[in-house]
Formats: sequence, C-alpha cells, structure tokens
Amino acid sequence: MDKFQKKINFYFKANQQIICTVSQIDSFSGIWDLTTQKEHPKWRELRHQTMIRSAGSSCRIEGAQMSNQEIAELMEYRQDMDLRTQDQQDVAGYLDVLQEISAHHTSWELSRRTILELHLRLLRHSPRDARHRGTFSSQNTRELRPAETEMAELITWTNHQLQAREIHPLIVIGLFAYELLSIHPFTDGCGRLSRLLTTLLLLRNQYFFVEYVPFEELLEKNRDKYFDVLRDAQKHRNTESERIESFILFFLNCLKTLTVKLQQGTSAKSNRSGYLNERQKRIRDYIRREQPVKLSDLARGFPEESVNTLKKDLQFLRSEQILSCTGKNRGAVYSMEPTAGVTSSVATHL
Repeated sequence: MDKFQKKINFYFKANQQIICTVSQIDSFSGIWDLTTQKEHPKWRELRHQTMIRSAGSSCRIEGAQMSNQEIAELMEYRQDMDLRTQDQQDVAGYLDVLQEISAHHTSWELSRRTILELHLRLLRHSPRDARHRGTFSSQNTRELRPAETEMAELITWTNHQLQAREIHPLIVIGLFAYELLSIHPFTDGCGRLSRLLTTLLLLRNQYFFVEYVPFEELLEKNRDKYFDVLRDAQKHRNTESERIESFILFFLNCLKTLTVKLQQGTSAKSNRSGYLNERQKRIRDYIRREQPVKLSDLARGFPEESVNTLKKDLQFLRSEQILSCTGKNRGAVYSMEPTAGVTSSVATHL
C-alpha cells in the first residue's frame, strides 16, 4: 500500500460516514446537469456572483479585508484600475485564475506545468511576489525532501487514481488539497492555490454545481474548524499516527452543504408549479418551448382563451416567480425564470 493510500485507510466509523456523504453528493450531482439551464442569464449571473464571493472569502481567509461589494467593483473595472494595495492585487489574481478555470477547465490538466502557471497568474499583480511566483520553493519539506519532489509524487498519484477510479474522486481530491497545504510548495499563495486547484479538479470530474455556490465562503465561515482539522492531521504527518479522516469529512461536508443549499433553492421554485391549474401549466410549458414570447404570441398559441384570461395567467405566473418579464404593455416579453428563488435564496442564505 503506497503512502497516500495509507492516509485514506479510514477507521470503520469514519469510512461509513464518508461513504454516506459521498453518496449524497453524487446523488445531487448526477441530476444537476439534467435540470439546470446553465446558459440562462440568471444562471450566468449566479456564476458571476459566486466568483465574487469565492474570491473574497478565499483571500479573507489569508487576511485580506476587502468586502464583496469592493470586489464586485474591482471585477468590473480592474482592467482600468491601478491595483495599489496588496488586497486588490491578491483578489485580482484570484479572479483571473478562477475565471480561467471556469472557462477552460477541460484544457488544464493536473500537471507541474499547470500548477506553476496558475501560481504565476495568481500572483502576477503583486510586485512583492515577483521573485518567487511560478516557481516551487527551494526549501525542503518536513521530511527534508525538496517540495518539487513531493509535488511530483502527489501529482502522479492523483492523476493515476482519478483515471483508475479505484478510489472515489472526491476522496482523491480531498487528499490532494490536504497534501498540497501540508507540503506548502510555494513561498506564498499555497492556501489560495489549493482552493483554486480543488475547484479545477471538481470541475474536471463533473461536479459542476460548485460554480453556483461559493465553496470558499463555507471555509471562511468555518475558518477555525478548517485550520483545526488541518493542523490536527499535520501534527503526525507522515507517521503511522497520521489520521486525515477529520479533514476529508470536513471537506465532504462542505460540498454536501453546497448541494443542500442549491437543492433547497431549486425545490422552492419547482414546488410552486403544483399550484397551477391545467391552463396555466400549458401556458408555462408553451413559454418554456417558445421563449421569449409576447402576449400576441400567446394569443395565437391559445386561440380558445380570451386575452384577459391570458393576461391574468401571465400576472399570476410572474407573481409566483415562474416567469420573468422585460418591457411594458405591448412590448412586454416573457420567458422562464429557472432560477427564481435560487439566486436570491442561495446567494443570500449560504
């Protein structure tokens, strides 16, 4: 048994908890792509807001002080901004990498080159980090081995396991995050990079829901526990007493919390459909197929119904947040509102 596999040879009780949690995450992830219209403007907006909150939380874990509102302004105007403060430089770098991962995760394989390139991009706005960005630390790790050597072993093992599927990918990704934090292969930026690489690996393994709720925000809210479970495992690092169950369970429970929040948001919206009468359900289905539509389009589609009846149904569907409307009077255009209750509920309460 190799040294990494020994670390995930969990005790029986922890193993059962891990199996149960992984099953719940996979159950949600399996239906997520089937039910989500991810290119709808509301979903794109939710991804945008998640990036802002993710960047803010991840950088605040490391001591930054910028608010999400300040980060939203930086995200919109950073091409024209003079990034004077360290916080601005760190957040801008995080946003750069997060956007790159979101757009091109299929192109970024886990490799030495990828890790160094993403580290370079993460710190590229920071003059103080110019000398060491994009290069592994020259210092030895706790085992008195070069960080680059330990990272090479970790990358090889992770890629093999993710391809072989002998160990569940969520456990492999959790162990990768733990090992990178423990090896600490860079002078600065290891924590932020570990969270970005975690997102990259999750997306590459089809856990796409992580783009819609900020994983990093959960870590920030549970910052003390995050560091406690990490330190608890590290104090016996690379000995027979090293146990990382608590870290893996913490990681998995954070992912499960994301699925619960998303599920609650989507359920709140879909449950409203149960109060529709048969005509309203047909109108809803028609708009889903033909969107966007105007009242005149609906009148042609339902010639047996009066215009006043259709107007009342549209008003009701809007009040139930099933439809969205742009424009007024004759120019009003209606479309489905797939994230009604999701954007506000998830973004506000997670």
